Amino acid sequence: MTTLLIDALVINEGVSAIASVLIENEKIAAVIPSGMPLPPAEFEIDCNGLWLLPGCIDDQVHFREPGLTHKADIETESRAAAAGGVTSFMDMPNTNPTTTTLDRLQWKLDRGQETAWVNYSFFFGGTNSNYTELRKLNSKVIPGIKLFLGSSTGDMLVDDNHALNSFFEQRDLLIATHCEHEKTIKKNKEFYLAQFDAEKLDISFHPLIRDTEACYRSSAEACELASRNGSRLHVLHISTGRELTLFDADKPLKDKRITSEVCVHHLWFTDRDYRKYGNRIKWNPAVKSMQDRDALRAGLKEGKLDIVATDHAPHLLSEKEGNCLKAASGGPLIQHSLLVMLQLADEGVVSKEEVVAFMAHKPAELFSIEKRGYIRPGYFADLVLVDPTRSYTVTKENLLSKCGWSPFEGMTFDHTIHTTFVNGHIVYQSGRLSDTRPPVYALRYNH
Repeated sequence: MTTLLIDALVINEGVSAIASVLIENEKIAAVIPSGMPLPPAEFEIDCNGLWLLPGCIDDQVHFREPGLTHKADIETESRAAAAGGVTSFMDMPNTNPTTTTLDRLQWKLDRGQETAWVNYSFFFGGTNSNYTELRKLNSKVIPGIKLFLGSSTGDMLVDDNHALNSFFEQRDLLIATHCEHEKTIKKNKEFYLAQFDAEKLDISFHPLIRDTEACYRSSAEACELASRNGSRLHVLHISTGRELTLFDADKPLKDKRITSEVCVHHLWFTDRDYRKYGNRIKWNPAVKSMQDRDALRAGLKEGKLDIVATDHAPHLLSEKEGNCLKAASGGPLIQHSLLVMLQLADEGVVSKEEVVAFMAHKPAELFSIEKRGYIRPGYFADLVLVDPTRSYTVTKENLLSKCGWSPFEGMTFDHTIHTTFVNGHIVYQSGRLSDTRPPVYALRYNH
């Protein structure tokens, strides 16, 4: 099957230019500059006025399967991803049971092949007792090891020094970390509970308990461990300006041993928004001050932050109720992450070419993903057409995440996801998912 996308504004590798793209079966066959003769194709799509981007790669999602499927699963959340222009995801291991054995990892890989609507991958979770499994892991099929260096689900808090050193001493696999210092969080919690009844600790206390010190101290310790051992470290969801001092802006991405991620909610919201959105914008790490948000935006431009992701983590709204100690942390974001970043581009925070770099090119490079993340001949045709002239309002009716809500409900973005291709197949177009699931694949890595 051949499909020709004619006269789109192709945004790729730092350049925006009118071109046509030929898809043959699952891959890009040619990128044809404007004015050059076009080859014949079975299907043609007039892309005049549309932008063509490589599909986004989200390196941090929680699709809740197995064990927590009342609020999300691989099928529902990957459908939401497709509607948002995200064509590949890396799922986290804090499910029930946790992805901390080879059998559980294989179960997830099989489940992804059976039900995912976009390309899939799964982190292996580290614990205080499973570091001996490292030598059995196939680095070609996992993005890395996920370590929780702060409170976490089940038995996944890694706080044993021998286990920590064992993980950081290995050099073959990337280590992705959730960094919040558990003792600092505990101390802050005790401080506020000594002054207030627990029920009075509303969402405004959340960034005070999970404060800048908790984030910085844990991130600094992880960076020190990685530097000492020469480990390949990737620090997830940076939320404070202070943490930016830990990262290098001078090296190109390919030369960095320590990299970082920022999430769309930390680039969009601030603690001033708690009054309006309440627990809907409760995440770990917490959304912090306007100064922190502005520093993160600047850190992207400076190169201290390497990629943008979501930490998509659905909960039912009923699970988000209660004080800041009870309400679940996390929310659904993957359907609107690209729209958020393009909105920031409209506001001059970043350029649209940088959005593509942070959400497609750099994730592919950072994780050494084979043949994805760029619009290049021979690469898989994971592509997104964006209509920059048509606005999109988020409503309960157009949400695809199983939990059925979004912190962006009622918000109007200036762009619309027009069409999403996964491996050359249209999976989402003009507000509707395809009737059939496209062929999808586990991501392959060249660590």
